[in-house]
Formats: sequence, C-alpha cells, structure tokens
Amino acid sequence: MRTDIFARLDREPEPPKIEIPRMSRTRLALFGGTLAFYLAIVVAVLASSWLVIIDWKVMLFRPYQQWPEVHATLDYFVVLGQRGPTAVMVAAWLGWRSWRQHTLRPLLVLGAALLLLNVTVGAVKLGLGRLGPHYATQVGSTEMFAGGDIFPSGHTANAVVTWGILAYLATTPTARRVLSAVSAVVALGVGLTTVYLGTHWLSDVLLGWAAGLLILLALPWCEPLMDRAEAVVFAARERLRARRRRLPTVPVAAGGAWPAAHRRLGAPAQESPAEEAALDPVGASGGTRTATRATLTHHPRAHSAHSAVRSERTPVTPAGSRRPPRSRPATGG
Repeated sequence: MRTDIFARLDREPEPPKIEIPRMSRTRLALFGGTLAFYLAIVVAVLASSWLVIIDWKVMLFRPYQQWPEVHATLDYFVVLGQRGPTAVMVAAWLGWRSWRQHTLRPLLVLGAALLLLNVTVGAVKLGLGRLGPHYATQVGSTEMFAGGDIFPSGHTANAVVTWGILAYLATTPTARRVLSAVSAVVALGVGLTTVYLGTHWLSDVLLGWAAGLLILLALPWCEPLMDRAEAVVFAARERLRARRRRLPTVPVAAGGAWPAAHRRLGAPAQESPAEEAALDPVGASGGTRTATRATLTHHPRAHSAHSAVRSERTPVTPAGSRRPPRSRPATGG
C-alpha cells in the first residue's frame, strides 16, 4: 500500500456534497434586476440624461492629473482586467484543478463564460460605437455611433467574469463567500481605475459591471450543455484507448523476416538467404555464385531438382545474356 505523499496526487475527486449552481428563483430574480439595470444605463446614455453630464464632469476633472503619484501603480493594477493575462492565469489554475479532480467542468465553465463575454460585450461595443474620453469631439455629447468600441467597459466586464468564475466554482460555502468578496473588490478596482486613467466614461464602467454579472448569473443555463460536452470528450478518449489496446503486436524473427502467419494476403513469399542462393544462381546484378555453380555441376541430382523448381517459378534475373561479364577469349596469349 502506497503511503508516500505522491499517492495523494493520483486522484483527488470533487467533494461529494458539492452543488452545481442551478437557476433558482433567487438567481433568476437577480438576473432580471441586473438586466433591467443594464437596459436603464443604455437608455440613460442614449437619451443624454444626467448620467452623461456626470461622465463629462468626471472626465474634465481628470483624476490622473489630480493624483499622479498612483498613476504607475494603477497602470499595473488595471492588467487584472485585461482578457489575455487574466484568462491565462485563471485557466492555469482551473486546468490544475481539472487534472486533480479528473473532470473538465472547470475549464468548460471558463470557456463558456469567455465565449458569452466576447459575443455579448463585443456586439454591444460595435453596435453602439461610443468614443472614449480621450477621443471625445464635443463637450456634453454622448459620443455614440461614432465608430468607437468602449461602451460597455471590456476591462470591467472581464474582471467580473474571470475572477467571478473562481467564486462560481468554489466547493464550499465559505470559499464561495470569500472568493465572491475578492472578485468584487478586484472588479470594482479595475473599473474605477479605467475611469482614473481616462480610458472609460463612468457609465462605461457601470454597464461593464452589469454585463459581467449577467454572464455569471446565466451560467447555470449552460451547465447541461457543458455536461454533454464533457461526456462526449470522455467517450472519445475511451474509444481511442480501446482502439489502441486492440492493435496487434506482430513479432519479428531474429533475421528480420516476418512469420508466415502474419504475411499479407497476395504478398510474395519471402525466402531465406539459403533458399535464394539455391534457387537463384545468378544475382540481380549479373554476378555469379561460384559455390552454387560448383555444387550444381558436381551433383546432377541437385541440378535436376533445381531445374524442376526453376521451371515452376517466374524468372527473377534480368533479361539478356547469362554469360559472365568478364569471360576470357579462347585463344591463348
């Protein structure tokens, strides 16, 4: 029985009491409220309401000029909302969990969340086409439908989704509460940092928070699809393993020749070097086998047997004269 520490790495199944989140009434109510907030932000910006006025006041206040001493630190902190670095970090952690627990669910949840994020947020960005504060053209305008792509804030939505996945996949209630608080702080900080740097309006950040939360709340609807995807992947893996186990291992003789039982149908029979020497006195290169000729000359029975065998086989020597290539003339000299 293995008692070393590495034995624990062989398999660490998920806790048996883990509950996969379902679309409960509470979650459905939160989803409906967040969706209403999302639509209210869009309408408020399109209508040039008080929210647009606040956007311009914050932009003209220029926080990055008011507190320049934290600019360098926040430049690094905002990376926690960039899609590439955060996706790599979280995917590495979830991949390790998938290997330890022998399940693809953590990676499938991350993939589904990022897919929903790219489709929904990207479509709204391109559809509304809002310009950022640094590219604003007219004070007090909404800067909508001008070819931009900053509404909602992608950094903010990505921070909500990427770090919120860790809370969504937590295996205990305590871990879920702690990770929810941590992800909320990170998402809040990333959103406000983009306002400080002047890359987003405040309304962009509000819509980014709502967009990311909607994706997290909608993930239980994707759970049955992820279960089927995991079953398909594991079934394909088992079929591949079974196919590999069924492949025959053909033994090879010491001389390199295949046994007669494993020869392909219709393939010419392979003979040993002794049989080839007895049946083919002249090699394919036109040379002679001196020892074989001497044997056939001094043993008539062997010669007659050789002739009988040769009459039944297809000639294997090249066409042309069978005269040795370097025969000396009959005249002396």
